[in-house]
Amino acid sequence: MKHAWSRLVKLFLHFWFPRTCFACGRDLKWNATAPLCPACEAALAVPGPLICRRCGAVLKSGGAHCYACRGSQARQYKCRIIRSAFVFNPSSRALVHALKYARADYLARYMGTLMERQFAQYPELAEADILVPVPLFPKRGRKRGYNQSELLARQLSRQIGLPANATALARVRNTVSQTTLGRQGRLQNMSGAFAVVRPHEVRGKTVLLIDDVATTGATLEGCAQALAAAGAKKVLAYTFARE
Repeated sequence: MKHAWSRLVKLFLHFWFPRTCFACGRDLKWNATAPLCPACEAALAVPGPLICRRCGAVLKSGGAHCYACRGSQARQYKCRIIRSAFVFNPSSRALVHALKYARADYLARYMGTLMERQFAQYPELAEADILVPVPLFPKRGRKRGYNQSELLARQLSRQIGLPANATALARVRNTVSQTTLGRQGRLQNMSGAFAVVRPHEVRGKTVLLIDDVATTGATLEGCAQALAAAGAKKVLAYTFARE
């Protein structure tokens, strides 16, 4: 009886308030659980088949590293490894933008679950001791109402059993938008933008940074610099999508 009543309620809500796919706008079935239609969900693509051993960028022409990480350059980065669940395409972008800009915080549960499914594909991340979300500057966090990276980290934490710590690392400088900056400009923009406020919580640990998107990796590197300076043993990163 309870199941039948629940079904009727869902049908009623679907009739008056039909849900649509976040990516293509098509109507979803009344009993759909995913925020994407089957076609857009199937279009979520994993990076590869070849990726940079350090930053996870897709390598179109083969090789071990991308241009920015080639040769001895990979050793200069404090963020040793970056991996992502999906490439940044229309399907993943729709989810990221809705979570980040449209107050669709409930998407974090779905996205975090997808990240957990892909996590096992990256055994190099298995040495992590703790998850640390990339922090927002306080003013930006208050305006948005939540930190999307923290929501993803907490969902992933429940899925893989690693603790999530959202208080050890803080953004101490409100950086300018990175959209018009090149790679070096982004790295400079993020240098010194983060600080560890609870060093004892990361000292001696392998930290796995969590974020929604990795573009050049500059934000992750800024976080990693602060964590390494505070005594973190090693810093890795895992994001939902990779541009």
